[in-house]
Amino acid sequence: MAFDNTVTVVGNVTRDPELRFTPGAMPVASFGVAWNRRKQDGEDEVSFFDVTCFRDLAENVAESITKGTRVIIFGMVQQRSWENQEGEKRSKVEIIADEVAPSLKWATAEIKKNERKEGGRAAASSGSGRPVANEAPSYDSDEEPF
Repeated sequence: MAFDNTVTVVGNVTRDPELRFTPGAMPVASFGVAWNRRKQDGEDEVSFFDVTCFRDLAENVAESITKGTRVIIFGMVQQRSWENQEGEKRSKVEIIADEVAPSLKWATAEIKKNERKEGGRAAASSGSGRPVANEAPSYDSDEEPF
């Protein structure tokens, strides 16, 4: 992920995540999130964001997050443009999530670690010595893991 285009948003999920799959069988989850801000005049200003997640994150989000859940989203902002069926140009700004987590400010959560997949991305190495996404780094027995 590029570090010059990051965003962190804390808000409430406005619709249950929708899990679908690309033609190449990659999981994609989409959901909405709203962020409220109280203005100086006492009125609330609400911002709505569409959020998209890919791969393991998409499956975990679809299984764990529901409408109304307060979440913390870390990712990047992306703008997409297209023409609709009437030939009108449309565009939208969305968040491509790298991380989605429940907020513990007003709730508790139970963490359940997924089993590692043999032969999949989670069990693979990048060859550069760095772990692939979802792979825990290895440490020498004398080295502290932080």
